[in-house]
Amino acid sequence: MFAVSFAYDRRLVRNGIYLFLACLFLVGGLLLWLATYSEAAAAFTLIVLVLMIPLTTLVLAVFLIINGVTMLRREGKRLANLLSLAAGAGIVAFVVLRVVANGTRWLPLEVAMDAAGKVIGYVSVLFVCFLLYSLVYGVMPHRRQVDFIVMLGSGLLGSRVPPLLASRLDKGLAAFHKEREKGRDPMLVTSGGQGPGEDVPEARAMADYLISKGAPADRILVEDRSRSTEENLRFSDVIMREHRPDHRALVVTNNFHVMRAARIARKEKVEAHVIGSPTARYFWPSATIREFVAIFLDHRVVNFGVCALLIVNAVLTAI
Repeated sequence: MFAVSFAYDRRLVRNGIYLFLACLFLVGGLLLWLATYSEAAAAFTLIVLVLMIPLTTLVLAVFLIINGVTMLRREGKRLANLLSLAAGAGIVAFVVLRVVANGTRWLPLEVAMDAAGKVIGYVSVLFVCFLLYSLVYGVMPHRRQVDFIVMLGSGLLGSRVPPLLASRLDKGLAAFHKEREKGRDPMLVTSGGQGPGEDVPEARAMADYLISKGAPADRILVEDRSRSTEENLRFSDVIMREHRPDHRALVVTNNFHVMRAARIARKEKVEAHVIGSPTARYFWPSATIREFVAIFLDHRVVNFGVCALLIVNAVLTAI
């Protein structure tokens, strides 16, 4: 299922679910194969894998809390910067309350923890699917010839290109040079409007940055109206169609944003592959959680429906 869906369209988010299930069944198959030689070895391996779950959860909670504190110190006290800290604290709170529920045997708390455990389990599996496929998609090379390389804006500091955006531009410029080495001549498209606190449209500052790095000015197109990723891709597609109606593009963003950008490109009917540029390590966890939340909410009807059923199941089981 993963191979078929991946061949059909790499940008499908559900590919992550198929890949996760494929890995899960692969591990199960390997354990069964190992059991044909030694049941003891297979049982021991299974026990180790099961014990790694709580250990990994504990390590993850500590890491997220430390990372959250680092984010607040370096990026300021904004809601988006609290995500990793909130996730780590949430894991710790759940474990503590779960222990209290098991110790006190107070029915309302037990029911609440059972329901929370099922919902957290569901969301955690989805997050693993998202993370796994984001990493796989992010390292997949593009093999087809591209006519345009689109670089998505991410905000300016006045009129200055900050490191996060510079990373995207450097990645896009490297892809541009690589295409030229193959005898191709794509155009660069900088995409981003002017937001609050910005002295100029992002796309203009991005174009100036590329030119300062050696990009030919006559190969740069500027899209300076967009305010979101959807508009980045929609407005850029209009410009690209004006120059070449039947085109293929390469979209450049940061690695944490690759999967959602690919999904949006598919939704906007933009024929493009998305690649990601490196992101500061301390910034990546919170940014990745933010991207997952956005995709989770994009499918809110299904996801909230499943969560509601899990809560009802926990209550009915207790009764």
